[in-house]
Amino acid sequence: MAFDLSARVLVVDDYMSMVELLHDMLRQLGYRDIERALDGETALRKFREKPCDLVISDWYMEPMTGLELLRAIRAEPVGGQVPFVMITAAGKPENVAAARQAGVSNFIVKPFNAATLRQKIAAVGGPA
Repeated sequence: MAFDLSARVLVVDDYMSMVELLHDMLRQLGYRDIERALDGETALRKFREKPCDLVISDWYMEPMTGLELLRAIRAEPVGGQVPFVMITAAGKPENVAAARQAGVSNFIVKPFNAATLRQKIAAVGGPA
């Protein structure tokens, strides 16, 4: 599924500083329609209200983890087609396997920069 800079992006992280950093990086890359959520439950509600074209989510969140959010979005009628990029501080093999089985589109390992973000988005159908 290809999308362009007019895509609606949902950014999810339980740290406001990380949400703001991702928002700023996405704006630098040219995205303008960026929705933010500080937890998985809020993100899922926002996704159900108005589906997005791309989800970028942290792995380690409470009470709903990024993996649980991924599974919930994949269970939605339009959720199977939406690219989902997981951000993690630790790429443990068992976590990678579980996320791949759940349908993750790509991973970003912390720390990262805007160039890495652009590359990971391009790999799932976004503009290069």
